Amino acid sequence: MGQYMNQVLALPRTLPEYALRARDMLSAEAWAYFNSGAADELTAARNVSAWQHWHIQPRILQDLRNGHTQRQLLGRMWPAPIAVAPMAYQAWAHPEGERAMAIAACSLGCGFTLSQHSNTELEQVSALVRPEATRGPLWFQMANGCDRGYLRELIVQVRQAGYEALVLSVDAPVQGSRDRMRELNVQIPAHLHTPHWRNSSPNPQGLCAGHVEQALRWDDVSWLIAEAGLPVLLKGITHPLDAQQAARLGLAGVIVSNHGGRVLDTQAATAESLPSVVDALQGDMPVLVDGGIRRGSDVFKALALGAQAVLVGRPCLYGLAVAGAQGVAHVLRLLRDELEMTMALCGCRDLDSITRAHVKADAQWI
Repeated sequence: MGQYMNQVLALPRTLPEYALRARDMLSAEAWAYFNSGAADELTAARNVSAWQHWHIQPRILQDLRNGHTQRQLLGRMWPAPIAVAPMAYQAWAHPEGERAMAIAACSLGCGFTLSQHSNTELEQVSALVRPEATRGPLWFQMANGCDRGYLRELIVQVRQAGYEALVLSVDAPVQGSRDRMRELNVQIPAHLHTPHWRNSSPNPQGLCAGHVEQALRWDDVSWLIAEAGLPVLLKGITHPLDAQQAARLGLAGVIVSNHGGRVLDTQAATAESLPSVVDALQGDMPVLVDGGIRRGSDVFKALALGAQAVLVGRPCLYGLAVAGAQGVAHVLRLLRDELEMTMALCGCRDLDSITRAHVKADAQWI
């Protein structure tokens, strides 16, 4: 593991600086792919700004002794309530791609979710991080577009490699319209092989023809639960009724997500959707959230609104582009430090001390 972390670099000092540095280091095409949103990118931007409309209400003179950020979730102890979100084509940002990202998450005790669009074999990633005693959870993300026969084979691979849960992305039956990528005619470089993704063969007539025929349905979710032999979480839940349907099926949890604003523009931000999903489930299953997390205070707000943990995407990608594993580890360290400082300043010595009473929505924003 040390070979991915032993390079000494002049790292950015702040989280916003990582984004600026990454934009300078990546090609225009790679930056557009990783950073663009759907259409006018309103939802992508709102994902970030919506957290700022939740104001923190600190408590003072609380007992902060023996404080920690640990959380029991899905059968294991998380050192921190932060995981790296699944992201495709990470080798476009850095040659070590998912290997570096996983090692960095492992070194900080954060979870890691490997995308089905990974450029790295899932066994390679597992072999790097599973022996580390202090690591966070290791999950594998699946997306629609593959037949059940292949998914059954892939599930066996995932189990044998020691992954602890499956994350099924359900919010993108078709690709969103990404104007910024169209303007640059962005094409995924041919050398970026995705060993665990099999392209479907949709009917080429019509924008969505064929793709919508193969889109996931609730009966596919039931099939996956029966086949998996692992906990299954649905990623892409934003509506309370969908959350309740997920609970009825016996899923292990849901992830409130809008695909980083990359699929359906003008959709609500995840900071707006999270409270209603939490309220609808009433503790029936764990709720996680991603989208627009840029500060440790955003993590705090997500926990206050009822999330058990957060997944972080683009900031980790920026760290990867700037400095490989070392950059990702630094980004995660900054997020954890900011979370711990926010907790202390709000009188919370552990995660269970964080409640909805610690945040208040901007009255003009509701």
